[in-house]
Parts: sequence; structure tokens; C-alpha cells
Amino acid sequence: MKMNMSGRVLLLWWYIMALQLCFTFGSYLEYISFRRSVRGLPNAQSSVTINRQNSQQVVISNGIMSLTLANPGGYVLGISYAGMENVLEAGNEADDRGYFDVVFGKTFQRVHGTSFSVVTQNEHIVEVSFLRAWSSSMGVSSVPINIDQRYIVRKGDSGFYTYVVFERPKGFPAIKVDQIRTVFKPKEASFNYMAISDIRQRRMASMKDRDDGQKLAYPEAVLLTRPSNPQFKGEVDDKYQYSVENQYNQVNGWITADSEKPVGFWIITPSNEFRNGGPVKQDLTSHVGPICLSMFVSTHYAGKDVAIQFQQGETHKKVFGPIFVYLNSAPSKDQFKSLWSDAKQKLSNELKSWPYNFIQSKDFIPPNQRGTLTGHLQVQDGGGKSQNAKNAYIGLALPGDAGSWQRESKGYQFWIRADQNGNFVIKNIVPGSYNLFAWVPGYIGDYKYNSPITIKPGGTINLNSLVYNPPRNGPTVWEIGIPDRSAGEFFVPKPYSNLLNRLFTNDIPDQLVSKPLSNNLTRFASTTSVPNYKL
Repeated sequence: MKMNMSGRVLLLWWYIMALQLCFTFGSYLEYISFRRSVRGLPNAQSSVTINRQNSQQVVISNGIMSLTLANPGGYVLGISYAGMENVLEAGNEADDRGYFDVVFGKTFQRVHGTSFSVVTQNEHIVEVSFLRAWSSSMGVSSVPINIDQRYIVRKGDSGFYTYVVFERPKGFPAIKVDQIRTVFKPKEASFNYMAISDIRQRRMASMKDRDDGQKLAYPEAVLLTRPSNPQFKGEVDDKYQYSVENQYNQVNGWITADSEKPVGFWIITPSNEFRNGGPVKQDLTSHVGPICLSMFVSTHYAGKDVAIQFQQGETHKKVFGPIFVYLNSAPSKDQFKSLWSDAKQKLSNELKSWPYNFIQSKDFIPPNQRGTLTGHLQVQDGGGKSQNAKNAYIGLALPGDAGSWQRESKGYQFWIRADQNGNFVIKNIVPGSYNLFAWVPGYIGDYKYNSPITIKPGGTINLNSLVYNPPRNGPTVWEIGIPDRSAGEFFVPKPYSNLLNRLFTNDIPDQLVSKPLSNNLTRFASTTSVPNYKL
């Protein structure tokens, strides 16, 4: 039977579609294979197991990695992954590889648990607890807070979760806490490439290079004079150069860039709710060591005003974390940068999963017990017409004066950005009493809603339309810059050529992050013969 022209065309169309389907499916399988090779995931998942044959250790494994913890201390002795017997620096003291510490008064304390327990254990998940309960017999050498360190290993995860529960019952003495953090120290001989953002990543000097260098104005700043790698000679290394605002401080870590099959070690922070100082407070990330940090509370960039002051007998409870310690690997040396991209993808997945529904502590509030707050913010500046507060920062923090959230460290904070129309939705709020705060880029001052807000489990509150009136003493005659809590418009002199960190040499073209000047300022500059923005 002869096939007419339309039939042949239809057959050809189906043939082409079949080829495209085969190509697409093959590409998908190739992509999945690549992702598996990057993440180091096996084809078959193993059950989670816990081994306590050695009474001084707890080993939790899931077929992808093994986590070894000190018993009952709770600090991390080792992490086995992708053929590396220990991803952490085994040459360090046992409690100097992965640990949790607190700074209070003049004391810098690594917290060691005194009792161990298994919280939950089955083939899909293991959660363990290392509790250090404070007693008066410990005196001032130990921070007067009950501290419960938790670790979670799940089936199929290339890494583990960790979090800490703070609790102060009645009767505990007064104390001022300056810093709370989790620290990991990857293997120094292997991890040599640090990444904290798309543009802030590079091979790094070593701790020995710092030790052999010249100390500058303060101990953290060192001029590298005799580095093992000549490319670092003449550079300044300083851990504060790698700080990041809380709102962007979500993933940082290290890569064994020179390994035949590179391995990545990452700290992923899926929420800022447990950090202090709000979204624009800066804090440390990774730095030479190699050292990888998760900063929960610190006085960096803000001073003692943001320290936590507990009064005599004051009660308190808070959960720090969970954070996720992520491990990945690449099939070849030339693909080591793919580990950063994969870590960002893992961060995206963790953000979608927050707040987690598998945390066993009763003090961690699950998704179905959290609240939601919605509203619409406008700005009325002077006698002008109200405008939508587009891109405003809007957040909940413990009750206080306008702007007090910047110095607040005890409670949780929940911040979002309003949309172009000033609409906002704050989700996953821990039940409690808060004030609503805001600030709007382009307008001075801080907004505070006039009534306290009580979030109930599973509840939703709609505040409808709110209006912020920025503080004014009269009409604007002229202005310099844009009030956006950024140093982007400041004139930045060229650094001394002998005191550079080459990671940043191309960051500030023309010595200024260019932004348009207001018409009033332009006219003022031209009439006073002051050149451009250098007033």
C-alpha cells in the first residue's frame, strides 16, 4: 500500500520526535550520572547504623560517610568520606577538629558533653545527644548554661546535621556571652581552595605561611613574606576580609583542589532566625587554617552592645541551628569548581526544606506549629504622597525600641524583603511575642509597628496597610548619597601595593561603586567646584 505525502510527513515527524526523546533522556541520564559523581552518592542507599563498641567513641554511618564523635564529649573526632579516612585535621588534638564553643567574660570554652544518649535510631535516621548540664560546683570556669549538642545522620545524605539547645533554668548566675559558634578544621594538607561566594573564592595560603609572615597592626592581619607558594608573597591575609552579612552568609567551605578526585567540605546555614544582630550584621565565614565557621552570636563589627547579658536567675531557652555539614566530590581534578555549584544547589534544597520536620528536640518548633505574618508597608516622607516601600527590610525581633533589633541577640529574628509594591509575608515564625521592625532603602531611620505582635502556633496575622514616616526636621535642601546601610558609595582610596589581598584588586573600579547622585547634590557640587563625588 502506497503512503501518501501527508502520511510520510507524519511518519517523519514521529521519527524526529523519537530521536529528540532519546537524546533528551540520554542527556538526563548523563546529567544524573554527573550529579551522582559530584555528590559522591552511591547507586544503592545503605541504612543508618550506630557503633559504640569503643566506649569512648560513637560512630554513625550511612554508607556515604561516617561521623565519629567523642563519647561523652560530643566533639567531632573524624569524618570519613570518599576514600579520605578523616576529612578533618587528624594532627590536631582530639577536641580541636570539630567543636562547639562559647566565649563569656574572659573565658574561651570548648563545650564538652558529660552524658550521651541516643534520641532516635532506625534505618532511616539516627539522632544523638551530648548534654553538658551546669552546676554550681563548676564555678566561673564553665558557662552557666545547660548545653545539649545534637547530631543527625539520615539515610542517603552526604553529610550530617548538627544543632545546639541552650537552656537556663531559674537560679543560674548572671553572665555575659560574647560569642557562640561551631568550628570545623578540615585537613590542612589537602583543603587548599576556599569559597564563600561566586566571586570570593581562590586558592589560599597556609597557616605556616601566616606563622612565617609579618604581623601587622593587629594579630589577625599578616603580611605573607615567605609563603610556600610564591604567588602569595606580598599579600595580606586577614580573616575579617572574608566576612559576610548574615543575609548572604549561607554556605562557605573548602575544596581539595589539587586532588585527583577533589572533595568539598561545606557548612550550609538554611536560616538566619537563630543568628544575632539582624540581616545586615557581618560575621566570619571560612579563613586560613583551613577553618570553616558557623557563627551564631558574636560581637564582631558591633561591639559589646550585641553581647548577651543574662541577669541573676534569668531563664532562657534557644535552639541554634540545625546547620548542615555537606560533603561532595568530583570525578576529576579539572571539575573541582563544580563542587561550589553543587554546594549552592544543596543550599537551595535545604532552604526549601526549612524548617525541618525530622528534628527530635521538643524545643525546635516544627513547620505546622509556626506562624505567618502578612501586610503592606508604605512610606510617607514629609508632606508628600505615600509610596510603596519597595524592597523594604521587614522583620520580627524581641520587643524593644525602633532599631533595637541591631543589638538583639537573645531571641529569634525573622526577616524578609518586601516586594516592589511593599507587600510582605513572613513565614515559619516561632510562636512568641515580637515587635515588627522595618527599614527602607532610600529613606533614613527605623520603623517600628506601634503594638506588640503575638504569634500563635499555626496562626496567621494580617496587618493590612502600614505607613512609615521617616524622621524629619524640615525639607531637604541637598543630600549626599543614598541611605541604604551600605558603604557602596564611599570613596575608597587605592590600597598600598605592598599591602594587598589580590582577591579584591578588581572589586572597586574607579575607587568607587558608582551610583547616581541626587540632582541637588550635582548642582551643589558644580557651584562649589568640588570634583564629582569626592566632597
